[in-house]
Amino acid sequence: MLKMKLLSRILIIGIHIIGTIFSQSAESPGVFSVTRLHYNGGGDWYADPSSLPNLLENISNQTVVKVNPIEKRSQIGDDEFFESSYLYMTGHGNVFLSDNEAQILREHLLNGAFLHTDDNYGMDISFRREMKKVFPEKEWVEIPPSHEIFNIYHKFPDGLPKVHEHDGNRPQALGLFHEDKLLVLYTFECDLGDGWEDGNVHNDPSEIRDLALKMGTNIVLSALSQ
Repeated sequence: MLKMKLLSRILIIGIHIIGTIFSQSAESPGVFSVTRLHYNGGGDWYADPSSLPNLLENISNQTVVKVNPIEKRSQIGDDEFFESSYLYMTGHGNVFLSDNEAQILREHLLNGAFLHTDDNYGMDISFRREMKKVFPEKEWVEIPPSHEIFNIYHKFPDGLPKVHEHDGNRPQALGLFHEDKLLVLYTFECDLGDGWEDGNVHNDPSEIRDLALKMGTNIVLSALSQ
């Protein structure tokens, strides 16, 4: 029991430190933000418009991290892109990265940025293909429930929650790592973004939406802790 209390205290202190760090950064004055990537290829990169604002509001309400409640949007290589350390992609359709965009994204991720991609059903084949341009030497690794991404704040002993059925396969958290650091998280057969949307968009049960928001909060806090 004493050990558990100590671990809880360490976690609380760590999250307060994260909040302090981001309150001292350069942005307005220093607020955590998410940048949605506007990719080419025809896919609906703008899908689930209420998802990120809802996630950011949840993080603001549930943690000490100061957030910008409005998502940013950028194409790879724009000024906004280089100022963004937390990137997000979603959609249903085709993803295409030019060789130059792939190289820019690679360097940005290796220099400390993080990318979360959530398949909204339909982008899987093209996303995996294009990420091979970015990291041809890396393979996707399934992230186990013991990883901090499932434990840093809320507990997910069974891994990713399932929001929508899609093809009825189990949800998977897949990662690309560099020296034990998670550079890219790919949430597949899960549809977290739909779970973050306003409740009347998909009419998902409140319990499912709550799990999705909690998982999203974990993803953000885990990225910040790196």
